[in-house]
Amino acid sequence: MSDELLSYEPATGALLWRHAIGDADGEVAAARESWAEWAAKPVTFRIETLRRYANVVRARTDAFTDLIARETGKPLWEAKTEVDSVIAKVDISASAFAERTGQRQLDSPMGSRMALRHKPHGVLAVLGPYNFPAHLPNGHIVPALIAGNAVVFKPSEKTPATGAFMVDCLHEAGVPQGCARLLIGGPAEGKALAGHDGIDGLLFTGSARTGIALNRQFADRPEKILALEMGGNNPIIVWDTPDLYAAAIVIIQSAFTTAGQRCTAARRLIVDEALYEPLMAELLKLTGRLIVGDPHTDPQPFMGPVIDNEVADLLTESFLELMMRGGRPLRHMERPFDDKPFLTPGILDATDMADRPDIELFGPIVQVIRTTDFDQAIAEANNTRYGLSASLISQNPDLYNRFWANARAGIVNWNRPTNGASSAAPFGGVGWSGNHRPSAYYAADYCAYPVVSNEADQARAAIAVGLREG
Repeated sequence: MSDELLSYEPATGALLWRHAIGDADGEVAAARESWAEWAAKPVTFRIETLRRYANVVRARTDAFTDLIARETGKPLWEAKTEVDSVIAKVDISASAFAERTGQRQLDSPMGSRMALRHKPHGVLAVLGPYNFPAHLPNGHIVPALIAGNAVVFKPSEKTPATGAFMVDCLHEAGVPQGCARLLIGGPAEGKALAGHDGIDGLLFTGSARTGIALNRQFADRPEKILALEMGGNNPIIVWDTPDLYAAAIVIIQSAFTTAGQRCTAARRLIVDEALYEPLMAELLKLTGRLIVGDPHTDPQPFMGPVIDNEVADLLTESFLELMMRGGRPLRHMERPFDDKPFLTPGILDATDMADRPDIELFGPIVQVIRTTDFDQAIAEANNTRYGLSASLISQNPDLYNRFWANARAGIVNWNRPTNGASSAAPFGGVGWSGNHRPSAYYAADYCAYPVVSNEADQARAAIAVGLREG
């Protein structure tokens, strides 16, 4: 077994980065030793430190963008949007902390005061994903540090270099070494960190399977905060809309951006039977024009490869399995290079599939389902254990009102893609998509806990009932 973790570029297969495997015990110990001093600093000090972090990232934008593109395979234009999100997160988190977990004075009788304040939990573990290796863990780390916690961050073993770059930026900005710890490793190190007695909580972004396992693991540890941000089997409905070209664009943006490797990506396209033929004509024609290529090629591709060959193999097998279950391919998923994880988008008609699997196929595959009734379309949209994102493409506001009221999801959009959620709003879902700990703007809620104090300058007390005369 190697004592190093290696990171390779998906698009080229070249070795990008290598680092020694870390030790969860040592990283947690360093964080425990440091967090109290950080928590004792005024919140204004912590916010200003994180603003310096945003400036460090801003100054290193080109290098950070290139690293994300190389390590994930994303086109440069998309990697740049991720770096921009990392920078913007600081001001958003500062505003969220003031609004969601600020100090307040409440009314109280008899001349006393009722004070509401918030305390950090202590040491929080952050487990990051590979699809947004900077933006998503940053969305946990920044609010956690502003609240006064120390963080032990384990990036995905598929994108460790991006995580290391981000932690270097935190340290350069003045976040104490002990309060932003980096744990390099694979599943074994992740399990060791998640199960460590020295952490006060775990902030996780990843698959439902891992999230459910963590939920079971924490079931008898109610003293530890657990925030789960998991996946989705997300629906997009097309109904009563004349502009099918625009609808096709929204579908492609929903299903194939980031090579379909987004938890909010559209996995199921539910369409009015009357619109099916003309919509498929537009969708297939536009999908055929998408450029799939190396992140550094010119012109820039719409999407790059999936993260590695193992994932590409799994997605190819999944597409074949859907065909064997009765899915009718409208556009076959193709693999242009046997030794590289590039995939072209795959589209199947799954209407007559006897047993559609309720799973998150984390790649550029979309299943089309035809219906003749809008209520049936909503029922089909809700036919999943997940509940992250859902979207309706329609020019009928009454249909949207019905859709919004009945769609079971944490993000419900109208004439917009299922993905691309704003960090200035809460982000989370129901069912197998999370445990009611929405992130983004609401991350402040799980990074600190409320403390209510009834206070008076001196003790005044009387017992009016129940005393014998003295």
